Amino acid sequence: MKKFVWMIAIKVIAVVAVIGVAVYTMMPASAAELKPFDGPTPALALNTLEGEAVNLEQYRGKLAMVQFWATYCTPCRVEMPSMNRLQARLGDDLVILAVNMGETTEEVQQFVDEVNPEFSILMDDDGSALAAWKVFAAPATFIVDPAGKIQYTLFGATEWDSEEMVATLKALM
Repeated sequence: MKKFVWMIAIKVIAVVAVIGVAVYTMMPASAAELKPFDGPTPALALNTLEGEAVNLEQYRGKLAMVQFWATYCTPCRVEMPSMNRLQARLGDDLVILAVNMGETTEEVQQFVDEVNPEFSILMDDDGSALAAWKVFAAPATFIVDPAGKIQYTLFGATEWDSEEMVATLKALM
């Protein structure tokens, strides 16, 4: 009987932990929660959903947002409209590269048809970019300045077009 009670207790604790992590990652972050980054910028060369080759280096001179995301990630789905609005506000001075975390083309295309992102969707078929950028959760976002250096990271969702966030990003341009 004691073993059964312990098993139930462990399951309850696990469920509570999973719910806690889910709630925490769905809470929008603010610009103040962007974490300064001090380290090298990994290479990023992938194909878009349409098969076009893209390399982060080709965007030198522009502010870049590199975001790792997945179709099953609810915070990713929720924040993508704000990324569309951010792109519209900052125009050609900003490039958004949304890197899918190893899902199939069919899964990603269905998501894109539903959410309508207005920026490049890159496919990390083998997880090499995920490993190089040391991503462990979705969404994981890196803000890369025009010189090609990562300035900030953010793990979790945010309203990318908030006044505070727009001002922070404009300061990097």
